[in-house]
Parts: sequence; structure tokens; C-alpha cells
Amino acid sequence: MSKIYLEDVKIYAYHGVLPEENIIGTYYLLNVEIHTDLWKAAESDDLEDTISYADINEIIHNEMKIKSKLLEHVAGRIISKIHEKFKEISYIRLKITKTSPPMKGEMKGAGIELEKSFKPDH
Repeated sequence: MSKIYLEDVKIYAYHGVLPEENIIGTYYLLNVEIHTDLWKAAESDDLEDTISYADINEIIHNEMKIKSKLLEHVAGRIISKIHEKFKEISYIRLKITKTSPPMKGEMKGAGIELEKSFKPDH
């Protein structure tokens, strides 16, 4: 199985349950792992034979603009949109970390990870 990764995509957004989170916002780090067959592209050197990580990045940025209370909801939307556009994907893992959660104590961040397997449509 071949994999595509986007690592530590840093996006400023406005998600959270508390009203101030929707106003002030913070940075989020997103990590995506996608499983698909990349061997055709490995042989052809043609963008048409692969999944462009620029397209994945665009989907992530578009969905992060939509305010949500829960990161689970954001992650679910991102995973659904990616799979909608690229049916050949068999698995997506997405981790979203809020870098400055409104909680006591010092931490690098708090986040969630969602993963889903799909039957590839060829």
C-alpha cells in the first residue's frame, strides 16, 4: 500500500465550544495520512495518475474556515470531502491539534484523531 502525507499543516481557525474561541481563534496543526495506490504515478511521472496533495491541502483549508464546536466534526467533514473527491482512497487518518486550548496548565496542544477505511472504487 502506498501512502500520501501532509504533516503539521498550520492553519489559523475559529473552532470551539466557548464563545471566545469563535472570536479569538488559534492555530491548529493537521496531520493527514492517506492510503491509495501510487504505483501508476511512480511509473508514469504524471500528476493525472496520482492524488495531488495540493488538492488535499485545499480541501483542508476550505473546511477549516467553517466554524464548528467540535474538532471531531471538522475532522469528519474533511475526511468525507477528501473521499468524495478521490474515491480510490482506501484509508484516511486525520489528526487535528488545537495549539492553545483554553485550559489550565502548559501544553503543546490538545486534539483528536479520526480514521476511516473505505472500499476503493476503481
